Amino acid sequence: MEPVSQGLLPRLAERARRSVRAKLLALVLAPLAVGVPVLLGLVWTWGNQSYQRLLTYKISSDMVTAHEYFDRVRIGVGHEVQAAAESHRLALLLPRQGRDAEMSGLLANLAVARGLDFLHFLDRDGRILASAHNEFAPADSRVAWPVVAAALAGQAHTTVERLSADQLAGIDPALRRRARLDLVPTRAAAPDPRSFEDRGLIIHAAAPVADAQGRPLGVLEGGVLLNGNLEIVDRINAIVYRDGSLPLGSRGTATLFLDDVRIATNVRLFEGKRALGTRVSAAVREHVLGRGETWLGTAFVVTDDYVSGYEPVLDGRGARVGMLYVGFLEEPFRNAMRFALGALFVLFAVLSGLGTVLSLRWARSVFQPIERMNAVIQRARQGEAGARVGEVASRDELGRLAGEFDHLLDTLAARREELQRWGEELDAKVAERTRELSEANAHLRHAQQQLVMNEKLAAIGELTAGVAHEINNPVAVIQGNLDVLRDVLGEAADPVRGEIRLIHQQADRIRQIVTKLLQFARPGDFAGYVEAVDVNAVLADCLLLTQHNLDRRSVAVEQRLEATLPVEINRSELQQVLINLIVNAIQAMPDGGTLTLASENWLEHDQPMGVVLRVRDTGHGIAPENLSSIFDPFFTTKRGSGTGLGLSISYTIVERYGGHIEVDSRPGEGAEFAVRLRCEPIYDDAPEAPHFARRWDIAGKI
Repeated sequence: MEPVSQGLLPRLAERARRSVRAKLLALVLAPLAVGVPVLLGLVWTWGNQSYQRLLTYKISSDMVTAHEYFDRVRIGVGHEVQAAAESHRLALLLPRQGRDAEMSGLLANLAVARGLDFLHFLDRDGRILASAHNEFAPADSRVAWPVVAAALAGQAHTTVERLSADQLAGIDPALRRRARLDLVPTRAAAPDPRSFEDRGLIIHAAAPVADAQGRPLGVLEGGVLLNGNLEIVDRINAIVYRDGSLPLGSRGTATLFLDDVRIATNVRLFEGKRALGTRVSAAVREHVLGRGETWLGTAFVVTDDYVSGYEPVLDGRGARVGMLYVGFLEEPFRNAMRFALGALFVLFAVLSGLGTVLSLRWARSVFQPIERMNAVIQRARQGEAGARVGEVASRDELGRLAGEFDHLLDTLAARREELQRWGEELDAKVAERTRELSEANAHLRHAQQQLVMNEKLAAIGELTAGVAHEINNPVAVIQGNLDVLRDVLGEAADPVRGEIRLIHQQADRIRQIVTKLLQFARPGDFAGYVEAVDVNAVLADCLLLTQHNLDRRSVAVEQRLEATLPVEINRSELQQVLINLIVNAIQAMPDGGTLTLASENWLEHDQPMGVVLRVRDTGHGIAPENLSSIFDPFFTTKRGSGTGLGLSISYTIVERYGGHIEVDSRPGEGAEFAVRLRCEPIYDDAPEAPHFARRWDIAGKI
C-alpha cells in the first residue's frame, strides 16, 4: 500500500492547484480558518499589552501621589522644628543659665505640640545642651549630621536618615525599643542572617536658633521615627486609593522600608496582622536599592502578586537607605481581563461558524459558471474552433463574463490573421529603426569626443603659449648667470655657496612649476618618477625652504610628525604641494601666528591606507562662499597677486597618485588643509579627463 505522504497528499495538492472549485473554497474558508485565529491572537496580544500599559500608568500615577505626600510629611516635620526654633518662649528661656530642667520641660511640650518624637537643643559646637526626654550625652557633637551642619551654617534643613540602634539610644532609649522588629522569613527575599531589625529610619530636621538681636545661640534638632509609624502609611493609602478608586474588589497598600525590611505598612501578613518585619523580593531590592531605579510593574508582595511601585528613599548624603511603596492587588484585574477576552473569543467562534455556512452556499453559485468556461478553454486548446460556453443561468458578472467570453472567441479567430500580418510589418520597421538609432549614437559619440578635444586644446594653447616663453627664458638666464657667478668668484663664493645653491634650486623649481602648468593641462604626459618617500623628511625640507618667510612674518611653528608609513610618490612633486600649502598659510597670517605641521598614519578599519599631512594656520580663514571654489583653476582672493593655479595644480598632483586634499575652515579661526596619500597610489583610469571633473571634500561651515 502506497504511503499517505507519497500518494494521497500530493494528489490532493495537485487537485487543489488545478481545480477552480478547490481554490474558491480555499479562498472563502481561508479568512475564517486562518484570519480568525490570527485575529484572536492579535487581540490577545494587544489586550495583554494594553492591560500592562494601563496598570503601569496607574501605578506610576499612584507612585507620584505617594511621593508627593511623603515629601509633604518630610517638609512638614522640618517646618515644625523651624517653628519650634522660632518659639517666643524658647527665645526668652535660652539666655538664662542653670535652667536645664525648665528647658527640658519646654522642649518636651514643644515636641508633643509639634508631633515630634524627639527634640534637642544644641550649642554652636553641635553638643546637646537640653533634650525633650532629659537624657543626653553633653560631650557628643552632632556636627557630622547633614541637617545639623546646615543649621549651624544658618540654614534650616530636613532629610531622611538611617540610624543604628546605638544612635537611636543616644537620641532617646524609647526610640530604640520602638524601632526593634523581628524579621519574618519572606519568600523570594535576599538571604539575611539577622533575626531582627533594630535600626531606625527617621525624618531628621534642624533649624538655627537666634536671640532677639539675631545672634546665633545654637540649633534645635528634632524628628519623627518612621519605624512602626502606621499613621503615615495609612494616610498615604487613604490619599492614593480613595474609596471607589479600585474597582473589582482590589485593595491598595502602602509601605515604608528600611533597606528591604517593612517597618511601616498596611500590607496584611494574615487577617488582622500587618506584615511588619517581612522583606521585599531580591529582584526588587537589586532594582531599587542596588541600581537606584524606580520599579513599576507586577511584584510578589508577601503572599500575593501586586501591581507595585517602589522608589528609593535617600538620606542627607544621597545614599539609598529605604524604599517607598504603593501597590494594589492584581488578581481582580487579571480575572476581569481574562473573562472579557474569553467572551470575545466565544463570540468570534460563533460568528466564524455562521460565516462558514453562508460562504459555502455563495461559493457554489460562483464556481459553476467558471467550470463551464474552463471546459470551453480545454476544447479550444484541442483545436475545436466552434467551442462556446452558451447561455448560463447566472445574470451577474459571471453570466456577462460568459457571454463576453464567447464573443471574444469569435473575435480572436478574425483577428488572428490580421495580427500575423501586423507582426511581419512591425519586425521590418523595428529593424529599420534599430539601424537608424545605431548611426545616431555613433554620430553623438563622435561629436562629444570632438567637443572635449577642442576644449582641451583651447585650454592648453591659452595656458602654455605665454607661460613657457615668459618664464623659462628668465629662469635660464638666472641659472646661467649663477653658474658664471660661481665660476668667477671661485673660492670667494664659499661663504654664500649654500645660498647660491638654494637660488639655483629655486630657479629650477620655477622651471618645474612651468612644467607642472603643462602637466596640469596634460597630466598623463608628465607623470614623475615614483619612489618610497618619508613624508616627515619632506616636511622638514619644506620648512627649511620657507624659513625666511616664517621669520619675516614672525610665525611660530609647531610640529607633530607621527606618520610611520612610507608613500609611493614623486618627492619633488610632494614638496611642491607642501610648499604651496605652507606659503599660503604664511600669507594668511600677515600679523604673525602659529603654523602647525602634522603627519599621522591613515587607517581605515584598523588597516593602513597611507598617511595624512596637515598644514594649519591661525589666520583669517576662508569665507564660506569661497570654499567650493578654492581648487578651481585661476580662482584667487589675492587681488593684484597670485595666478590662482597653486591649489589647483596641487590638487591635480595629489589626485593623480590616488590621494585627495580636504580643507576645513571657519572665518576668523584659520584654515587646515589635509593631504591624504596612499601607500600604493591608485592612478586615474582616465588621465585625460578635464580638470574641472575632479572631486574634493569641503568640510568648512559657518
